[in-house]
Amino acid sequence: MSELPGIVITGASGRMGQMLMRTVLESGKARLVGAVERPGHEMLGRDVGSLLGEGDLGVRITDDPLEAMARAQAVIDFTAPAATVQFAEIAAQARAVHVIGTTGLMPDDLAKIKAAARHAVVVRAGNMSLGVNLLVQLTRKVAEALDADYDIEVVEAHHRHKVDAPSGTALMLGEAAAEGRGVRLDEVSDRGRDGITGARERGHIGFSAIRGGDIVGEHDVIFAADGERIVLRHIATDRRVFARGALRAALWGQDMHPGEYDMVDVLGL
Repeated sequence: MSELPGIVITGASGRMGQMLMRTVLESGKARLVGAVERPGHEMLGRDVGSLLGEGDLGVRITDDPLEAMARAQAVIDFTAPAATVQFAEIAAQARAVHVIGTTGLMPDDLAKIKAAARHAVVVRAGNMSLGVNLLVQLTRKVAEALDADYDIEVVEAHHRHKVDAPSGTALMLGEAAAEGRGVRLDEVSDRGRDGITGARERGHIGFSAIRGGDIVGEHDVIFAADGERIVLRHIATDRRVFARGALRAALWGQDMHPGEYDMVDVLGL
């Protein structure tokens, strides 16, 4: 490719969208060629520079993802499940790499994304940071090493505006623990304890979610047995770690064949 890859950011006016646009613009490795928002949004038609406190950058916010993605080599998408499914189909038509950081996706959503990945590269992860993906690998290894005498609990904390729980990262960690134990997470997952729940079931993986303030993201995986606990922890204090990881995925995907990938693939873990 003779010029830098063109990137489209969806959900451009949100906190993550703005961080992604800044990361692309400052990277020197890609060009910002499109910014997408939902129909009726107050920022439609405005230059993205007005959002970022910059001068006119020559990219206007649109509600037409097809038009935006037609000139892009990659799309970075941290939005909502219904929007992400729509973007997956359009990105596949454009043969653009689709980097998905959206969480809360249901099995039907995942099936549609899988279908889109037959035609284009899709990189999907509940968390794009290097640290979290290392934590996922560590969680799997520790779960492999310890038997069910060690209860596993995943505790996560996020800002007050997050709408899904457990977080996508917490589910990644739970899946890793279940894989390490050789079980299916959907058969041992324990969520939403309230009232007289009875004793904890041996071998179950528990989840707890905290929502408050401006917490960027904190995740603990606790292995608790009689007499000792092992705690694996990751704390994010700046959304730039996710934005940098997402851009890395978008660039990595330029050389890959169509298919579904995750950050473990991107990072070579």
